[in-house]
Amino acid sequence: MTAHRFHSAATPVIEIVHLSKRYRDVPAVDDVTLHVRAGQIYALLGLNGAGKTTLIRLLLGMITPTAGTVRVLGADVSAGDRSAWANVGYLVEAAAAYPELTVRENLDVVRRLRRLPGTADDIIERLALTPYADRRARTLSLGNLQRLALAKALLHAPGLLILDEPVNGLDPAGVAEIRAVLADLARQHGTTVFLSSHLLAEVARLATRVGIMHDGRLIAEHDAGQLDRHRRRHLRLATRDDATARAVLRAHGYHPRPAVPAGLLLSDQRALARPEDVATVLVHGGVPPIDLHLQEEDLEAFFLRTVGPATPTALHTGTGAADA
Repeated sequence: MTAHRFHSAATPVIEIVHLSKRYRDVPAVDDVTLHVRAGQIYALLGLNGAGKTTLIRLLLGMITPTAGTVRVLGADVSAGDRSAWANVGYLVEAAAAYPELTVRENLDVVRRLRRLPGTADDIIERLALTPYADRRARTLSLGNLQRLALAKALLHAPGLLILDEPVNGLDPAGVAEIRAVLADLARQHGTTVFLSSHLLAEVARLATRVGIMHDGRLIAEHDAGQLDRHRRRHLRLATRDDATARAVLRAHGYHPRPAVPAGLLLSDQRALARPEDVATVLVHGGVPPIDLHLQEEDLEAFFLRTVGPATPTALHTGTGAADA
C-alpha cells in the first residue's frame, strides 16, 4: 500500500488556526491552533465532551466553524475546496455499513465509487477480516464493524487518515492489530494519521505527538517521546520512625514530605538520581529504610492532573467506548 502525496513536504498536512465552534453560548471548540506534519501520528486526548469529535467534524468540513481556518493537504476546508479529499480517509463516530451486504460487497461498493482497480482482498487481509469476508454486515460484532469501517477508510491508500476513536469496540488483541496497522502506515508508507482516543495506554504506544483537549481548548501538546519528562516521579520510603527519618534527611539537604497513608516522599533530583545515597544517609542516621522504591506517575494521573479536577470514569486506560 502506497500513500499518494501531492502536497509540499514543507507544508503541514493539517493546519488549524484559531478555530472555534459555538452552539449559542456554548463553545464546543474554543480558539484551537495546531499543526500536523507529514508522517506524524497525532493523537487528540480528552475527557467526554472535551470537543474532540467536534474538532474532527470541523476538520472534515462536516460543520461550519464560527471562527478560524482549517487547511488539509494545502486545501482550505472552509472554502469548499475538494481537491484534497481523494487523498483523505476518515472514520467519524459510529461505524456504518450496508447491513444486507457482505464485508466484501461493502468494500466493493466503496472501491467502485472511488473507481479503484482490482479487488479489496489486500485490505480485507490487512484488517484481519478474511474469516468474515462473506458475512453480511448486520451479523458482525461491533469490533468487526469497526474493522470494516477502517478498511473503507484505507481502501484507496490515502496520504492522510482522520479517525475518531478508531479502536472503539475492539478487544485487546484487535486494538494491538489496529495499532500495528496504523504504525506501519505511518512508518513504512508515510501516511499521516490524526486520531482521537480515550485509550491512554494505546496512545502512548502509538502516537508521535499528543494534544490534550479540555472544555473545547487545546491545553497542552507533547511529543510522545517526551511524555515521560512531564510525568511526576518521586522516591517513596518507609522506616520504623518516619519523624526521625524526616529530620535526618532534612539535615542532609533533602526535602521529604509525608506520604499517604504513611511513609515519606522525596522528589529531589539527587534523590531520584541516587536513591542508594538516601538509604546510606538513613542507615547512618539510625533509621534504616524498610521500603525504598521509585514511583512514577502513570499516564492517567498525568492526564487528569493536566486537565484539572475531573471524574476519573470519564477517562480509560484500557479498551472500551467513550463519547468524544
